[in-house]
Amino acid sequence: MEQKNWARGRELVGYLRYDTLGELELLNRIWELDRVFANYLLPQQKLVSKTRAGAKVIKKYDAPATPHQRATRDPTVGKMPVLRMNAEFRSIHPAALSRQILALTGRLEAISVAKRPAPVKPPVHDSFNPTFSHRSHAEVSN
Repeated sequence: MEQKNWARGRELVGYLRYDTLGELELLNRIWELDRVFANYLLPQQKLVSKTRAGAKVIKKYDAPATPHQRATRDPTVGKMPVLRMNAEFRSIHPAALSRQILALTGRLEAISVAKRPAPVKPPVHDSFNPTFSHRSHAEVSN
């Protein structure tokens, strides 16, 4: 995953391996809900300018706004897409959306962990270096 996606991807679903159709279905549902959450509820600051003064870099950002707010303010976006986005925005219940995402990620983790067998710890081979073995010094000296 790319650097920007870590916060939205790995932080949300973790680092487990998801390789079954059931997991794929849950991931797709999670991504769709997260798309709504991120585009309508999470404001972002866009970098406006970046200047260098010697070794110091000075960055200027615009006011925080959600992608939804930026799209509705953009004069190149048509009226119908804006009406559809506004209707979708009005139908969002943030707390319920967050609970739904948490429930799905919990199910996804449970399915992934359940399919993996418990790791088998390999036996310790200490015959080559008895000083650092798990056996006591009394056993080594005998």
